[in-house]
Amino acid sequence: MEILKQLIRASIPDKTLGRLREARDAFYQVRPDYESVERREFMRKSFTALSFNGISGDYLEFGSWGGMTFSLAYHESRRVKSTCKLWSFDSFRGLPPQVGPEDEHQMWIEGAMSTGLAEFKAICKRNGIPENDYVTVPGYYEDTLETQYVGDIKLPNDVAMAYIDCDLNSSTRTVLSFLSSRMKHGMILALDDYYCYSPRTLSGERLACLEFLLNDRRFHFSPFVQFGWHGMSFIVEDRAKHPSQQPEIP
Repeated sequence: MEILKQLIRASIPDKTLGRLREARDAFYQVRPDYESVERREFMRKSFTALSFNGISGDYLEFGSWGGMTFSLAYHESRRVKSTCKLWSFDSFRGLPPQVGPEDEHQMWIEGAMSTGLAEFKAICKRNGIPENDYVTVPGYYEDTLETQYVGDIKLPNDVAMAYIDCDLNSSTRTVLSFLSSRMKHGMILALDDYYCYSPRTLSGERLACLEFLLNDRRFHFSPFVQFGWHGMSFIVEDRAKHPSQQPEIP
């Protein structure tokens, strides 16, 4: 078997073999489990669609626990030759406290799912993401998303894709309010915990999404790709350009 492997290697040009090794290394930089496989396929489809359709803008991620999704977004964006900046908005201290019944969930515990800022940057370095290609915005959203600047950082206005993974309804509402003035036809909106809800009432990210669409009639959310049992994504469409002017709730 070893001789066969050597013969196969000898028949492959060094340049091609190098590219195969790079692809292998990029794949295993992010853990190859169920979650990463589902998200990787979603990211691949998303950045392919954005590239093919000529949608400009940056990648914004709200909730970056563990750095896996962020790393997948980077590698898939670069696969299609995108030079978009990647933004991570996170407290880097875990989940904030629940503020009402719409936030209730047995898994959303204050302080849980915490990846510190230094740890997150170490993950990015380990996964081959250059420091100049991404920006971190530490802090809870009520402190960072209600202004144009955080310190000397000017927040982005042109958004190609927003990935919301902040679990709580209250946090998601704040994120959608921030995105409202930045939403545009053709961008992709993904909600990692869209189907995570309370056994007693409509809650979480899905409720925040429904409330947003009821209050802001400028847009239609066209279902795009479901990932895992929990996540859902949409393509934002300008309702004025939509054949049907009637509100449609996903």
